[in-house]
Amino acid sequence: MSELSESTLQELRRHNLLQLLVQRRVVAEAVAQQALDPEACQQAREQFCRQNGLADEAAVQAFLAANGLGPDDLSWQIELPLRIRDHCAEHYRHKAEAQFLTRKNQLDRVVYSLLRVKDGFLARELYLRLDATEANFADLAAEFSEGPEKQTNGIVGPVPLTQAHPALAERLRTSPPGQLMQPFQISEWWLVARLESYTPASFDEQTAQQMASELFDQWTREETSRIIRLFADPGVVAMQA
Repeated sequence: MSELSESTLQELRRHNLLQLLVQRRVVAEAVAQQALDPEACQQAREQFCRQNGLADEAAVQAFLAANGLGPDDLSWQIELPLRIRDHCAEHYRHKAEAQFLTRKNQLDRVVYSLLRVKDGFLARELYLRLDATEANFADLAAEFSEGPEKQTNGIVGPVPLTQAHPALAERLRTSPPGQLMQPFQISEWWLVARLESYTPASFDEQTAQQMASELFDQWTREETSRIIRLFADPGVVAMQA
């Protein structure tokens, strides 16, 4: 980044692009020397062309011209996800299980039924109707719920448990599946909920890849912040200008 002039830095700051540029450069420098499988690169290029309707070389050239890219730029953009994936596997896979154990409770997934209304008396009435099996969640959610679950027959998920409000998440964590919860209030809302299924996270290959990626993202954010702080130091900027 030392090749950037002060005027360029000011322009990047003004348009809130400095942090993005630094982050992209941090990632690029980290993965630049990552060895790639030629076959995987070819498959990625073919997929990119299919997704963008680039049926022949003429279409590729037109795409490059329209986006101000050169052939090497396009190859870099196509290959970057592969470089990041392989870099994460090589440098962070061995730390993935420890990261998983740290994050396990946040990775558990739930499916639950939810009714959300602002009238506490209505919430109690709906709860009693459900408890007496006079109505079902789908019908009552479609008719009465005031949240987005109205469009999904009251079903939420599967989603990470931490996506729910902490007060709701705690009830979901401790409730047996299928047991209707008494109405309870969160802020201005009255909720009636029922846990449908609870799936604890497991450390499989997909999760290992996710954890390795998270560790790389964490390192990227820290390195980006470190560099941004250097640019915020007028003495450092003056030396680099």
